[in-house]
This record gives sequence, C-alpha cells and structure tokens, in this order.
Amino acid sequence: METIPRTTPVGIGRPGRLLDVRTIFHEPAVAEHARGREILDRFPEARRIAVPSHWNIPALHGNPAAEADWATIKRTTLVLGVKKDVACRPFYRSTDFVAPSHANGCTAACAYCYVARRKGSANPITTFVNIGQILDSIQRHALRQGMKLTPTQADPALWVYEIGTNNDCAVDALVSDNVRDLVDLFRRLPNAKATFATKFVNRDLLGYDPQGRTRLRFSLLPPDVSRILDVRTAAIADRVVAVDDFVAAGYEVNLNFGPVVYADGWLEGYAELFALIDDALSPRAKAQLQAEVIFLTHSERAHELNLRWHPAAEKLLWRPELQEGKTSQAGGENLRYRRDVKRGLVSEFLALLADRLPYCRVRYAF
Repeated sequence: METIPRTTPVGIGRPGRLLDVRTIFHEPAVAEHARGREILDRFPEARRIAVPSHWNIPALHGNPAAEADWATIKRTTLVLGVKKDVACRPFYRSTDFVAPSHANGCTAACAYCYVARRKGSANPITTFVNIGQILDSIQRHALRQGMKLTPTQADPALWVYEIGTNNDCAVDALVSDNVRDLVDLFRRLPNAKATFATKFVNRDLLGYDPQGRTRLRFSLLPPDVSRILDVRTAAIADRVVAVDDFVAAGYEVNLNFGPVVYADGWLEGYAELFALIDDALSPRAKAQLQAEVIFLTHSERAHELNLRWHPAAEKLLWRPELQEGKTSQAGGENLRYRRDVKRGLVSEFLALLADRLPYCRVRYAF
C-alpha cells in the first residue's frame, strides 16, 4: 500500500495553516481538462500520484494508520477527479434542487460531520475538473424549469440549487475557480439562484459579484460548543462579523443554526450567540436575514471514530438515553433526539430565537 509521502509543503497562500498541498492524487484524465491543468500548475512542487478513481485511493481509505494523521491529511492532500454523474436532483427544505457536485470532502474536521468517508476518515477535498460539463448541466436543467410560478420553502420566486452538499465552497475557492464559475452562472440565469453553507470566511468571494443570485449560509454554534466540535474552522465571531460584508458584496446571507446540540446550559449558550449576532449585524443585514434550524443527527459509526481521535466531542454528541434510530434519505442508519424530547427542544429554541432576534425569519426547523 502506497503511503502518503512526507514532502515539503506547497503553500497556497492565505491561509497556509488550512491548506498546504503536498500530495495530489489524480485520475489519469485530469490533465485533459483546462481546470485540471490550472490546479496542477498551481501546485507545481506537490507530488502527483495517479489513481484509477477518486474514490479508490488505498492510502486514504482502509488505511488505519492514516487516522493518526487526520489533520495533516486534511491540510496536505488534494484529490482531483472527473465527475461522471452531472445530473441535478430534486430536494427540499433549504433548496429545490441539488446541483452536481463540483467538489466533495473538506479541510474541516467537524466532529458531527455526516459526509460518507469513502476516502478514509480524513476525507480531504476532491475537486472535479470537468466544471464546464457541470455548468452546462445546471444551465440546461434550470432553463427547462421555466419561471417559478409557485413559491416553495426554498424561495418564493427563484429555483434554488444547492452547490455545497458535501463540501464547503468557501474553502473550495482556495483550490480553483469552480465556485467563481458557479456564481457567474447563477448571476446570468433568469430564474435561479445558488446556495451553500460554510464555516469559513473567504474574503476573496467578496469580489465575485453575485448580484443577489447566491445565498451564502453561515453555520453557527455557540462559541464554547464550536471550539469543541468545529475543528479546523473559522471562529464563530469571525463568521458573524463577516455577514455585513457579504451582504454589501451582493450575497443573500442566511444563518444555519446547526447542528443544535442539547446539553447543560444549551439555551444560555444560544442566548449569548443571538446577542453576538444582534450586536454585529447592520439594519440592512437584519432585514434580509433568514435561518434554518437543524438539530443534531449522529451515528454509532461516527461515535466510534470520534472516540479514537476526539473523545471530548462525544461528551456532547453521544446521548443514547435521549436518542433514537433514524434512517436517512440516503438509507444511512443514524441517531437523532427522541421525538418526544426533540419536540420540546425545538419549541424552546424557536421561542428564544423569536425573543432575541425577532427579525430573523425561520425557513424550517427540525
């Protein structure tokens, strides 16, 4: 089994601690695409290792020794592939459709992450280089929909496409121009907008000129909880302070309160977070503010993995006396708070939010 080499890091610039690419695993066809060549040229000193598939990398998947290098792999490893399935799919809640992925994986190591780790526990960034095919697929799909005549939960007037299902677009923009290309596309489409959630503040995105056609959702936890669970992400205060700047730059900026974790003092933590938000946001940002509220979903598999690398997180996440089994839309077996418990928790959260941030409309809470 080939191991991940220890070579001199290749800095990506700001912020170097987040991403210093030393090794690039790539499918053979990557260099046939302009975006693939751009990325390879950006990291000329990184060691390149050809792999038959971006999902089939033994050095990452099925390699127990890699668990000890979780953060290192996140920072130093990049995977490049060609996206084969470029279909758009219907969804609900925060979006009308899920766009074909332009990336998956992340530099963050959040303890509650639900993303399937078919590239090993670290699950570093994979960037798909056939961005032209992805853009064409989205454009054709959006134009087939026509104008949106009936409002949905996602938006009253525009079809909404999720572009960050299994990735963080703000970090992906450090690797390539895929995110810029997507923002450009949705700015041109007459009937659609993009959306993605992020835990990182990438101020390069302020220059993308979205003109209201990209909805950015900052994910927020109480700061004390975030310091334990949001590993390798931007500080909560930095995310909150950035809201005004992104609104001024032409983004619709929403908040993602998730995952909401029930623990001693949880409502006091959210009261402090809501105060931070209220103090930081301008009247303009408050006037357009909406939120989604998502209570914790966990799993036994994630619990066992966290016990090996981050057991402190499980003191907050693992509450079997309060949790019950749940089968996800994708067929995964997860744990959620029992319905009889969760019903009251959702009500308490929404009451506090309405009291402290009365201008923040809630798109959905579950």
